[in-house]
Amino acid sequence: MRRKVLQPDAALEELLILCERVHAQQQQDQHNIYSLHEPEVKRISKGKAHKRYEFSQKISVTSTNCHNWIVGINLCQGNPYGEHTLKQAIATTEQITQVGVIDCFVDKGYRGHDAAGLEQVHIPGSSTRKPTRTQKQRRKRRSAVEPKIGHLKSDNRMGSCFLRGLMGDEINAVLAAAGANLQKLLRPITSALILWLLGRIKTRFGEMHSNQ
Repeated sequence: MRRKVLQPDAALEELLILCERVHAQQQQDQHNIYSLHEPEVKRISKGKAHKRYEFSQKISVTSTNCHNWIVGINLCQGNPYGEHTLKQAIATTEQITQVGVIDCFVDKGYRGHDAAGLEQVHIPGSSTRKPTRTQKQRRKRRSAVEPKIGHLKSDNRMGSCFLRGLMGDEINAVLAAAGANLQKLLRPITSALILWLLGRIKTRFGEMHSNQ
């Protein structure tokens, strides 16, 4: 292609540069290209035997401690370490909820975090003080965010993104989180509506029997 096309346009030049990088890259290189149409895709290590890697973008999910409402979601561009995403996650949560974060419960992957606000970051095993009963319960509830992320991937289509570019990845994650919250909100409304309809049907049948 370089020999045949002496003056390629911008789109062809970009494609040729990507192809040259793919041809020259080695397995141990740091910034490999895994997709020509999505060159921003990163290889994320999962640390699991059945699935060692994921080829996507890293997403940070923030949920409430009590009922797992998703109150913040961020696209972590460039596959940073988890400890370098906490500050952005807290800022996004405070911007969306308009409520200051006081306590933040995270796992051990956030040791050395970049949060430097007024919030207190609780990391298991990092404090010499014996945690209170409430803190123990909240630390146990922190692990509920892992299956929540799994439901976002399987039930709300965050596992596969069909939108292009980093903006498309971010939009897909936000829509998945909004869909999960709407499903959670509709469940009690649906139950209440069914009970109301059953009550109306019973009342209607009672009126018909009384008229007969």
